[in-house]
Amino acid sequence: MTLKNNRYTITAALPYANGPLHIGHIAGAYLPADIFVRYLRLKKKDVAFMCGSDEHGAAITIRAKKEGISPKEIIDKYHELNKGTFEKFGINFDMYHRTSEPIHHELSQEFFMNLYEKGEFVERESEQYYDEEFNQFLADRYITGTCPKCGNEGAYGDQCEKCGSSLSPTDLINPKSTLSGKTPVLRTTKHWFLPLDKYQAWLEKWLVEGKKGKWKSNVYGQCSSWLKAGLQPRAMTRDLDWGVDVPLKEAEGKKLYVWLDAPIGYISATKQWAKDNNKNWEDYWKKHQNPEDDSTLIHFIGKDNIVFHCIIFPAILHAHGEYILPENVPANEFLNLEGDKLSTSRNWAVWLHEYLEDFPGKEDVLRYALASTLPETKDSEFTWKDFQQRNNSELVAIFGNFVNRAVVLTHKYYDGKVPAAGELQPYDEEIVEQLTGYPQLIEDKIAQYRFREALAHMMDFARLGNKYLADTEPWKLQKENPERVKTIMNIALQIVANLSIVAEPFLPFTTEKLRKMLQIDRLEWEQAGSIHLLEAGHQLNKPELLFEKIEDSTVEEQIQKLEDAKKENAKDKAIKVSPMKPEITFDDFMKVDIRIGTVVSAEKVKKSNKLLKLRVDTGLDERTILSGIAKHYSAEEMVGKQVSVLVNLAPRPMMGEVSEGMVLMVEDSEGQLKLLSPSDRVNPGSSVS
Repeated sequence: MTLKNNRYTITAALPYANGPLHIGHIAGAYLPADIFVRYLRLKKKDVAFMCGSDEHGAAITIRAKKEGISPKEIIDKYHELNKGTFEKFGINFDMYHRTSEPIHHELSQEFFMNLYEKGEFVERESEQYYDEEFNQFLADRYITGTCPKCGNEGAYGDQCEKCGSSLSPTDLINPKSTLSGKTPVLRTTKHWFLPLDKYQAWLEKWLVEGKKGKWKSNVYGQCSSWLKAGLQPRAMTRDLDWGVDVPLKEAEGKKLYVWLDAPIGYISATKQWAKDNNKNWEDYWKKHQNPEDDSTLIHFIGKDNIVFHCIIFPAILHAHGEYILPENVPANEFLNLEGDKLSTSRNWAVWLHEYLEDFPGKEDVLRYALASTLPETKDSEFTWKDFQQRNNSELVAIFGNFVNRAVVLTHKYYDGKVPAAGELQPYDEEIVEQLTGYPQLIEDKIAQYRFREALAHMMDFARLGNKYLADTEPWKLQKENPERVKTIMNIALQIVANLSIVAEPFLPFTTEKLRKMLQIDRLEWEQAGSIHLLEAGHQLNKPELLFEKIEDSTVEEQIQKLEDAKKENAKDKAIKVSPMKPEITFDDFMKVDIRIGTVVSAEKVKKSNKLLKLRVDTGLDERTILSGIAKHYSAEEMVGKQVSVLVNLAPRPMMGEVSEGMVLMVEDSEGQLKLLSPSDRVNPGSSVS
């Protein structure tokens, strides 16, 4: 596969500056992006590799409120931590910027005004959730509830991260404010909407027709489903106290929607980088008179950002009219950890900054382990045992063993000088033929964003060298046929030199050590496949071990750390007690009417994984009650059960039905809901007092 042109604009998703990075983040967007960029640089392409902190997300203000500090204190802390962590891990951004910088606010406001003056926005009053305890409107991420499409109870007001569905806050079942934990109310407010439905036909032509067979199946499939469901207008402003100001007098106090300003962060980062390096930022983002001069834009993201980068941001760029569109969006799925989903709240994660402290000098071991199991088209899993096995059985036993043998024998036989090759034997020619073919195999897979396969070919290249030395056994031939050994060692060293090129996208720290041992400068990708990279007589430096074996005790310590986190979470869950609600009078309590009812019939509510529709004989009447217990009780086992019912609760519309009461439940230490039922059977309608 040939690369399209000479200039590339590569972006990696802007991480929220509200916490540290874990391996799921790295496997999702940043390692694949870095591999691709390092490959492009070896191909001598003109690359702008952009990232930075997303400092206006609701997650930041939520954390700031929880910790009782300002959003700026949060973003300053985690921006510096994450920036330093990326650098230590070898993620080689040209610019790691901040969306709190003035240059970003100005550009975001310019974008808004460009679309506003063109009449692209629709001004609309709508009902939005409001937290009465905190006296503020709630942005999408300040609201959680049950996804109406997959039943995920932790869906956000703009998206369900489990099924990828785009949502509106009012779509959620049982919405809760993340600030107070209470059910919000609806109040009227005014916002500026981008009519995505207006761009439906254009998006279908550009994306559905234009990207079929070119984009990864998981990305294309999610986008196609979203378009098939039909696009709806989406508000580009929010009622918030943190973010980019909406540049309109009548919008005082409102901020730009984070998914309008965040992707613009890629552009503002490029502007800052270009300013710092005497470049023209427009070369990397604006359309040229000749389309062949346009930069190739590629977004590396995780699964949860697909719709924003493939639908909303392209629609904004298209509406603006001056900017290039993404050539590809090779999004990855999710990485799991030791049989469970990564969870920052449960501390079920391998934090990258902690790994770098626990495993000094082993950056490439984690890069290799993650690259080996990237969730490219489906979820994958990281385990510490697999990490250990890949290090010991592949990096140490194959790659490291081969390089060490080749360099050590060269010093032993020739004082570290590369011997001249003599006449090649048939087996040598076979090895050379394979040697010349591997760079193209690796390149083809990288260019197709199939990094796991590219990595496997790279290791096969090292395996070829290891096998060549094992098969020819130069240490046995040295006395009887020293000329033959010179040829063998020359070929082996040429393979080592080739590895210093093709392994660099994956193992940058290792290839730097290789070049130091070989005493060579960085080579270019086009030189890979040559058997003349090292001239006869070239002096090598002393050998050093590239990798070290990782002992069982080391990984067991890491596994124990996770187990400790799991126990701590279980402990917290077991002892966690909700705070007492506001005091009431006896007269208040006497208004509550709880009766024992008998479930007459039960069935699942369509399009909900949580709700059961119960018909309950309350002794007073027979009524319909919707209860969120479908994950704890089947419809069949509910029939005939006696339950405690709050009978004088006002009827409430839910999922196209009307619920006429509430079945009372209690949550046990494992998070399971249990019915509050009488120990002995009683008559329906019996009062609970």
